[in-house]
Amino acid sequence: MAPSKQEILAASSGWVAVVLNVVPGLGTGYLYQRRWRAYWLTSALATSWFVAGALLGGPAGGDLGQRDQLVGLAGLLLLAAITAAEAGLAARRARSDEDG
Repeated sequence: MAPSKQEILAASSGWVAVVLNVVPGLGTGYLYQRRWRAYWLTSALATSWFVAGALLGGPAGGDLGQRDQLVGLAGLLLLAAITAAEAGLAARRARSDEDG
């Protein structure tokens, strides 16, 4: 019998999911936890952030200022931090639900 989504999440290591969401970023820890909806949502948010940066960055071939680059990087780091914390909390919650 195949394990349920809750069993897979409870069996996943929370710290591995956190590290995978921070280091490569963009929701890779969600792939480890087999949480497809969260992964695609994170991917859509990151893609939207890139597109917004490209559209607001000015003309093609224009030189981005250091401030604009820092804003872009800060947004992606914030996304990575939020998804990492959420992945860790979800694994912890699943484990505590499984224990009773």
